[in-house]
Amino acid sequence: MSTNVRKLIAEVLGTYALVLFGGIAILTAARTQAATALLVIAFGFGLGLMVGLYAFGEVSGGHFNPAVSLAMVLDGRMSVADMAQYWVAQVAGGVLAALTLLAASSQAAVAGTATVLAPDVGIGAGFLLEALFTALFVAVILKATTSDGSAPTAFLAISLTLLIVHVALVPFTGTGVNPARSLGPGIVGNVWADQWIYWIAPLVGSAVGWGLYKAVTTEAA
Repeated sequence: MSTNVRKLIAEVLGTYALVLFGGIAILTAARTQAATALLVIAFGFGLGLMVGLYAFGEVSGGHFNPAVSLAMVLDGRMSVADMAQYWVAQVAGGVLAALTLLAASSQAAVAGTATVLAPDVGIGAGFLLEALFTALFVAVILKATTSDGSAPTAFLAISLTLLIVHVALVPFTGTGVNPARSLGPGIVGNVWADQWIYWIAPLVGSAVGWGLYKAVTTEAA
């Protein structure tokens, strides 16, 4: 099996783990008291990413997110052609995870794991929040994966960052910051309301996060 194929399979499986664990956490939270539901969801996605990173991250780089792959292209770490293949693999992983949830529950339950704006959050605010938190998430990834000092704990730092992003954003946008995470449950659950936000905003945020990384941390010792 070629190295490239192994990388794409790793991206499928890593994204699958992220979306599956997060989706299961949302289903669990629906059966849990409201006071603990937010933490259940946040830990589900954060630790789900950790599972993907430690199991498959060393094979493909552990992107599991089209916004992360875009940042790697902008930083010169991968080609546009490779990014396109990663995007397909990541979406496939998200859809497979949503199909697994469908097999374990129902389409209505999968729809409940899709990213949607809270009733009191407008499109502009939702877009801004998704872009801003994606930028911060991407900046952490770019720095943690290039710093010798951060290398031993990079996977942990990235996973915990996603966890706190979910704590902050779930009440507002449901927390996307990952187009593949949003598209998988959206397709299987047939949820399309405002889904463009969860694709465009993270990609914009990725570019902003890369810009912050280049401007502030690249020359740091």
